[in-house]
Amino acid sequence: MTDIIVIGGGIAGVSAAARLSAHAHVTLIEGEDALGYHASGRSAALFEENYGLPSVIALNHASAAYHQPYLSPRGFLLIGRDGEDEAFEKDARTLKCPEISVDEARRHVPVLNETITRAAYHADAFDIDTDRMIQDFAKTVRANGGKVLTGNAVTAISFDKTWSVRCGNETLTATTLVNAAGAWADQVSVMAGINPIGITPLRRSMARIPAPGGHDVSRWPIFFGVGETWYAKPDAGALLVSPADEDPVEPHDAWADNMVLAEGLDRYANHVTEPITRLTSSWAGLRSFAPDRTLVLGQDPENAHFIWCAGQGGYGFQTAPAASQLLADLALGHTPEIDAATIQSLSPARFHKG
Repeated sequence: MTDIIVIGGGIAGVSAAARLSAHAHVTLIEGEDALGYHASGRSAALFEENYGLPSVIALNHASAAYHQPYLSPRGFLLIGRDGEDEAFEKDARTLKCPEISVDEARRHVPVLNETITRAAYHADAFDIDTDRMIQDFAKTVRANGGKVLTGNAVTAISFDKTWSVRCGNETLTATTLVNAAGAWADQVSVMAGINPIGITPLRRSMARIPAPGGHDVSRWPIFFGVGETWYAKPDAGALLVSPADEDPVEPHDAWADNMVLAEGLDRYANHVTEPITRLTSSWAGLRSFAPDRTLVLGQDPENAHFIWCAGQGGYGFQTAPAASQLLADLALGHTPEIDAATIQSLSPARFHKG
């Protein structure tokens, strides 16, 4: 018997388990052989406080101090072309990104071509050491006496005053169940006899290409086209390019769609001087969203022993420190530091009105 079972070993589940383990005995269950195998292992790994809807931004701000040991400077550059002024200005306002000259933009990214007419930049965007963050949260679970079980897919869940969760060759029991199953969150809820919320996995593809023109890209910022129709980010001496796709798919071990990837690479190529000569690798992850694209954190209104920790979308790492603390506070009956309006906007109860 454990106090709390957390299903899902991505950043959402591992951080929640770490926070909860300070006050209860926690068992974390992950179906894959390693933590962070799916979306968390395929993240763009960026911390940008002004990225997301208001509730996400509130969590970003509340997470900022915790993130500091895991961050390294990156910077954020938005670029636009003729005919994109309205969309460019909207994005720049939303992201609180001051406009700069195109010449200055080329000092940040020298391969921008002559079609670029607008640019905005700020330095307050950072790379996150995602692997270290996941492993540190997992170490906290173990240090507090909890268990981290990998390679244990959940096959059955039942509730009769306590939860029984079948995984591998054993059945675990607990008073509280936390659903942090990412793309599989609705499947877990159905298995547990809880009404699903409508969590939809959206595929996001990525390609790695050699550094354009042999440039040293290590100090380049992440750079975006307007409307987030593509982006490029330096990584280990190469460049990651994404079409920023959001195609709804069933939960699975995702891979990149070649046609979607080609279209995104073409959009990127239309903004730069150096041609893409080859791809060194490609992959995809599933960013899972609730219907309103806001995280779902807290007790299910029909069974308070079932805790939702889902719908992280593309914000899992940057919101994790504050989101996990909020979830633990709600699950344990503690007073959260997050404001009441944000808590309400994140609550699963918003999908159970009427």
